[in-house]
Amino acid sequence: MIAEEMFAAFMERDPLFGSLLGVPGWDDRIEDLSVDGEQALRARLADVLRRAETSGEDPVTLAVVRHQAEMIINQIDARLVEHVVAESLAAPVNRLLLRASETDMSQRAGLVPRFVDQVAVRVRDSGRRPLSRHLRSSAARLDGFLKSPVQEWEHDSSAPIRASIAAYRETLLSLKGRDDEQAGLCWLPDGEENYRKLVRDYTTTSRTPAELHQLGLDLIARLREEYAEVGSRLWGTSDVPEIFRRLRTELLWDNEEEMVAHAVEAIARAEAVAPRWFSRLPRIGCEVRLVDEAERGTAPIAYYLEAALDGSRPGVYWLNPLGATERSRTQSETTAFHEGVPGHHFQTTLAAETDLPDIRKYASIDAYLEGWGLYSERLADEMGLFSSDEQRFGMLSADAMRAARLVVDTGLHALGWPRQQAIDYLRENTVMPEPEIQAEIDRYIEVPGQALAYMVGRLEIQRLRAEAQAELGDRFDVKAFHDLVLENGPMPLSTLGELVASWSSLR
Repeated sequence: MIAEEMFAAFMERDPLFGSLLGVPGWDDRIEDLSVDGEQALRARLADVLRRAETSGEDPVTLAVVRHQAEMIINQIDARLVEHVVAESLAAPVNRLLLRASETDMSQRAGLVPRFVDQVAVRVRDSGRRPLSRHLRSSAARLDGFLKSPVQEWEHDSSAPIRASIAAYRETLLSLKGRDDEQAGLCWLPDGEENYRKLVRDYTTTSRTPAELHQLGLDLIARLREEYAEVGSRLWGTSDVPEIFRRLRTELLWDNEEEMVAHAVEAIARAEAVAPRWFSRLPRIGCEVRLVDEAERGTAPIAYYLEAALDGSRPGVYWLNPLGATERSRTQSETTAFHEGVPGHHFQTTLAAETDLPDIRKYASIDAYLEGWGLYSERLADEMGLFSSDEQRFGMLSADAMRAARLVVDTGLHALGWPRQQAIDYLRENTVMPEPEIQAEIDRYIEVPGQALAYMVGRLEIQRLRAEAQAELGDRFDVKAFHDLVLENGPMPLSTLGELVASWSSLR
């Protein structure tokens, strides 16, 4: 079946992810990032696309297969491996170091030097230079690894692993990178065309970078009205700059333990209320864990890791406590609802517990995945989960960040903004602390287009729900709607729209 072939190619692209999921057969593999290796995978995916045209599999599965094949082809064609070196989950070597401690490396630790050497050659021989600051920050991250004690996952391959990483570090330091004035993809060869393709892949829509840029500007303006409303109620002021100042400087965490306890409490509260909004509930729970100390400098502020297929590992909401006492506690609950319950944990676990083809369960379609995560933040407000207006400010802050992403991602990669202009926009229109602003902008630079998926997906899920409610009236069942969206796994937004329309017409 073509769905099985696509899933095998998907796993070949990221064998460590397969092992994290518990998919058998990938524990002795690491992806091949040589030019020949990527081109062989590209040819395999092109063949999948050709045969999908005459396949008799169901339309949703075929839509997912086409999207995944086209997305990986476009990422290969953009040659991202040659200039993405610093971001923790996108830069190949950093991603491996982050995941290695979470998966079985016993059969592939010996393959790590070859993998690192492949990346070094691609970066060294390319004309697509990373930013100078990213070369330096990645080298610093690798230096931290080299100075750390030998880790368990290295097994008996520690010496060659560390030698290859040391050589890669020297390669990074030897290169002359781009300056911050040329931060975006549009400054690289074929960058504008590559960005358009990545935008289409990440949003699964035909919206242009210019349209998305304007959408972000419009949303930011509307969010200021909501800030003023909540500010008047909580603090007696509707002055948005004053509200921003207070959110940046007050309501900070006292310590890491307080941050973790609050997240655990929020997820437990969401799990208790969820049966009123969902008919199907995950059989596997969601745990809160702190990112390992060695990874805190490059890991995201928060992220979710899917549960293992065999139930040996629960879903994990990872929290990065770096700079906790300088961060606002107002975003604690909204982030827990996005990453955990009813967000990514419900989404990924419920799909995994179905009989869908594996590519349908685990497809990387961010407009759906992150759209649901952001939808969950607003849904949490409907569910009565926010404990205070203080925490509701966090929901608005998260919304503003995702709306601003539409502006700065397109600004950087389509309009040619320098890095500082993107930083200034986030400073003016969000309440993100300075370290987070810097980290977010560097993430957008190295993962072009991905930041657009959140708000585009959220708005589409909300639109589809509103249309279904208008059509069905009293017959609309929100639990059935949520079950429909989640039990069919990730899919392009247009396919989700067709599914919801068919469901509405049959009820």
